[in-house]
Amino acid sequence: MVPHSPLEVMVSPLRSAVPFRGLVSALFVTATLLAVLWGLQIYNTGTDNSLLHHGISPRDRGELPDILTAPFLHFGFGHLISNTIPIAVLGFLCATRGLARFLGVSLVIAVVGGLGVWLTSPANSLTAGASILVFGYFGHLLVRGFLDRRLFDVLIAFVITGVYGWSMLLGVLPNAGHVSWQGHLFGFVGGVAAAYAFRRRRGRSPARADGRDVPSARGGSPVSG
Repeated sequence: MVPHSPLEVMVSPLRSAVPFRGLVSALFVTATLLAVLWGLQIYNTGTDNSLLHHGISPRDRGELPDILTAPFLHFGFGHLISNTIPIAVLGFLCATRGLARFLGVSLVIAVVGGLGVWLTSPANSLTAGASILVFGYFGHLLVRGFLDRRLFDVLIAFVITGVYGWSMLLGVLPNAGHVSWQGHLFGFVGGVAAAYAFRRRRGRSPARADGRDVPSARGGSPVSG
């Protein structure tokens, strides 16, 4: 058998961690999400912000379903632009694990983040913006690799911490102005919760009659989830 070159040894784990088809799919999913965000903002601007009544109105039971729509709405193009690059980067990294998981993670973030805003934001305020998703994706990526025990995802966690860590920390702290730190904080919590909910499960070996695990046969090919 011909030994692998050092370069192939280093590149091979990356190929198995994120196959090329997965990268293409993640790119398409992220581009679609951004197209939806920009399309909604263009429509919103052209209709005198008619969509903003679907933002989160705290403790208004009739408006509770709006926790699912608020992350897709913005208060202007400047607001949307500030969220576009983080969504592109963090959303893409989250989407590399497949569409079903990405949709599930996004739903958990929207529900947890939205409920947090609905319960804790000041009365008569209105909250909207994809930063709920941004902080949620960051929290998800921060712990996903450790829960799934994937070295590649752990490395991603360290990289995004170096790039976004300080701004994320400041974003979850109570501050003055018109920034919803509640949305940031609970979006982050939702991302961590989603990482736990969608973590990679590991089945146990079949048990013997005496209750001890049956040892696995040698020589089999490893199967990754």
